[in-house]
Amino acid sequence: MNRTYLDVNPEVNTALAAGKPVVALESTIISHGMPYPQNVETALHVEQLVRDNGAVPATIAILGGRLKAGLTPEEIAYLGQTGQAVTKASRRDLPVLVAKGMDGATTVTTTMMIAHMAGISIFATGGIGGVHRGAETSMDISADLEELANTPVMVVCAGAKSILDLGRTLEYLETHGVPVLGYQTKELPAFYTRQSGFELDYRIDSPAELAKVFQVQRDLGLKGGILVANPIPEQYAMDFHVINQAIDEAIAQSVKDGIHGKATTPYLLAKVKELTGGDSLASNIQLVYHNAKLAAQTACELCKLKEEKT
Repeated sequence: MNRTYLDVNPEVNTALAAGKPVVALESTIISHGMPYPQNVETALHVEQLVRDNGAVPATIAILGGRLKAGLTPEEIAYLGQTGQAVTKASRRDLPVLVAKGMDGATTVTTTMMIAHMAGISIFATGGIGGVHRGAETSMDISADLEELANTPVMVVCAGAKSILDLGRTLEYLETHGVPVLGYQTKELPAFYTRQSGFELDYRIDSPAELAKVFQVQRDLGLKGGILVANPIPEQYAMDFHVINQAIDEAIAQSVKDGIHGKATTPYLLAKVKELTGGDSLASNIQLVYHNAKLAAQTACELCKLKEEKT
């Protein structure tokens, strides 16, 4: 993969060269997922949690047309303060943003791409995108799913965002051969809630097991990534019925307002936050912390496996 436009943070570069664990982190959650200053505070705390669990954080973004694997605190603050004025960058946006020297906040898709380009195998996020409700007529399917089918990065998340059609999302991933692993669960978590009603094929109970599955996938030469569904901690989970009622209302309002495309997810998340009195934002922050810890622990175990092979 061409690294001409890639800048790897010196700390991240040193860790990768030494075979140390590194965890990629996305930046859309900073610019589009939360209000300022909570977005910056959360991003910096996530980085610290990755460090506390033995790995080096690499928050990923596009700044001045450069693909960045690892940001400084000042760069994170810039993304948080600039907010939604920063382009939400998916795969189709990369060549334009780079060519024009623009800024971009990376989605799951572009974070996976840049992480792989830099040599980072583990990525922690909040929730992935997926098949939107009504996609049978709108054809609105997140590029995250196609990236998982093609890019060899393990994505640790709290399941697919509950604003989506979870059944069709799982079907899409199965069709494209993406392993979906429940961490200490056999039910697909749905972002704000641990429940979804959809059963998973595989339950994995430790970071060491997760690392082993990923290593075997690489050894077998199978393309694509692995999705780890890590349920939000029980004390921060929202009531299944309350959150689904809020989502139904938010979707109905989005239709009235003519929201579509890449504006859909930020709109729905903001509307759900409004309808739940802010409870969804608090849950969002906690599930991101939870995923960062597990990703860091898994990255450490993956490094151990690689050391044993050499």
